[in-house]
Amino acid sequence: MSTRAERYGKAPQTPQERRAGESALSDFADYVEKQQALRKQPATTTATNGSTKAAPPKQEHAELDILDTLDLADDKPKVRLKHLLLNDTDSKDDSTTQLHNILSDRLDEGHGECLFDVGLEDNGDSQLLTEPEWSAALVRLQDVLAKLKSDFRLLMTKNVPESSVDVGNELKKERGCIGKFLIRRRLDNASVDAIETRIAVVGNVDAGKSTLLGVLVKGGLDDGRGKMRVNLFRHKHEIESGRTSSVGMEIMGFDTKGEVVVSGVPGRKLSWEEIGKRSAKVISFTDLAGHERYLRTTVFGLLSSEPNYCLLMVAANNGLIGMSKEHLGIALALNVPVMVVVTKIDICPPQILQQTLTQLTKILKSPGARKIPILIKNREECINTATQFVSQRICPIFQVSNVTGESLDLVREFLNILPHHGKYDIEAPFEFHVNDTFSVPFVGTVVSGVVKSGVVHAGDTVLVGPDSLGQFTTTTIRSIERKRIPVPVCIAGQSASFALRRVRRKDVRKGMVVLLAKSEANPNAPISQPKVHREFVAEVLILSHATTIRTKYQAMLHVGPISQTCAIIDIDRAYIRTGDRATVAFRFVQRPEFLAVGDRILFREGRTKGLGIVKEVGYDPTKPLNSEAPPSKESDAVEEPGKAAPAVAPKTMAAGGS
Repeated sequence: MSTRAERYGKAPQTPQERRAGESALSDFADYVEKQQALRKQPATTTATNGSTKAAPPKQEHAELDILDTLDLADDKPKVRLKHLLLNDTDSKDDSTTQLHNILSDRLDEGHGECLFDVGLEDNGDSQLLTEPEWSAALVRLQDVLAKLKSDFRLLMTKNVPESSVDVGNELKKERGCIGKFLIRRRLDNASVDAIETRIAVVGNVDAGKSTLLGVLVKGGLDDGRGKMRVNLFRHKHEIESGRTSSVGMEIMGFDTKGEVVVSGVPGRKLSWEEIGKRSAKVISFTDLAGHERYLRTTVFGLLSSEPNYCLLMVAANNGLIGMSKEHLGIALALNVPVMVVVTKIDICPPQILQQTLTQLTKILKSPGARKIPILIKNREECINTATQFVSQRICPIFQVSNVTGESLDLVREFLNILPHHGKYDIEAPFEFHVNDTFSVPFVGTVVSGVVKSGVVHAGDTVLVGPDSLGQFTTTTIRSIERKRIPVPVCIAGQSASFALRRVRRKDVRKGMVVLLAKSEANPNAPISQPKVHREFVAEVLILSHATTIRTKYQAMLHVGPISQTCAIIDIDRAYIRTGDRATVAFRFVQRPEFLAVGDRILFREGRTKGLGIVKEVGYDPTKPLNSEAPPSKESDAVEEPGKAAPAVAPKTMAAGGS
């Protein structure tokens, strides 16, 4: 008797095939990351059918950026930092000016913050500072930072006896006094210029996501019965069940001296406005649902919030179970750097905790993840890992307890040092993706989301759309808020809310875009409707599917904040299976959307999952991807952007639901 897999044309996977499939995920994620450069390059080619393709991207290697900091080039003279810190001769002013310029350049490069070593040269050589020299270097550094209007935080020292953050030097590897400083620029207007880092918090249900955020943000400790998680819930049923079902938002601020911005009154929680005005760096947490029932909400939150980092929560007594692997897979597919927090270590037996850590290490080292897990146990490991976290291969693992407070200070210090990650083009045309809508009394319709590129000011005329017919509405931005604080301007990489004039709440939805109505180059030119597309071609990787996928297959497709049912209208082969990479043409079922070449896509239907990247917007049915197969009847007619969606039978529509 044939098995079910054989009847449906799919043999069971061997261990070798499974490992190959896992490896395909990380390889494809790297490929997508390189292809993202397509969007940032203006050079495009136009095909004969009117669709647009981007020019080939330049190769970039993030790991090689570390070499730039070592100053290995021969064409410029080497200036030793020890000379700049300790020079008391006639050329003291020149040394101070050089040190001033070096620190200023580093602060500009780090978006207003940087790390600086006293006692070590840029190439790692020790300066062999004595204690009097260390004190003199510290005075020189303070003088330069005063001119730069910056503050510093001493993160750790070695061989400095009177220091409160000395980590010891048992192995005697380093000689002389050594210290690592976090330097942060004072801001004239914190609400506009503050560094913003977005972190998506994911993990299985009951892993302690909301509780950890409540403890980090409010500053107290949990009682083991859900006291702290109530602060993050948005709905009554969440408080009653104790489970998050929506996309929650919370912020945590650090001032210029690296201290957490909290209320001086025990138990009082600061408002977003108070945190924003007092912070030089703001961490925005997106608290996502862990229950399988809310997977669609979690996927939407992960894609729409454009996270810089992903925080995976694992309960020590449960391990990596349920939706944890699903969330980890999505984070890996999106190429977001991952850090892991193991919670509930106060109630977990030691042998079970060790099993959880072993399982976690094995999964992170697997071909699908290809991460280097690092267990953070002390301050030195925490600081060194945070400074090297620019490499996406590193994955730090913290073991914390929200009840006893164990290792929570390490998590806070790690978040404080966390480097700014993400490349945003301020020079490109303005583009803003809507991920939520509100109707505010006496204000009107408000849309929130992330600025993908460009700059926008309050009062600018913008286009909002597309609607069900693919049309855009012209409106004006009445006001802009960031972290609930009014600001006059917003730039690429920042999350913000816009109040729109003369737009009704029912006319805006999640997944729309806001674009500048007139270009700065030619403000007198007539306003033209941006191009929207019902069909597009993407290169995809099928992560899991029970049988085979053919044309007319439907699934829920996510592109940033866009969530819509899509039908496959063409494939470059007869069918595709788990682990296959293929070029596929999709059609949106309900309405056209605003897409660009290089956008990352993720589609799912039940347990079926796939990810990909948009290679071409528009599709010509006269040139099928698979020339051997007869064209599908469904793709005989191509719609122009802006025309109404064809009627779809209710049964077909239901097939692509989530």
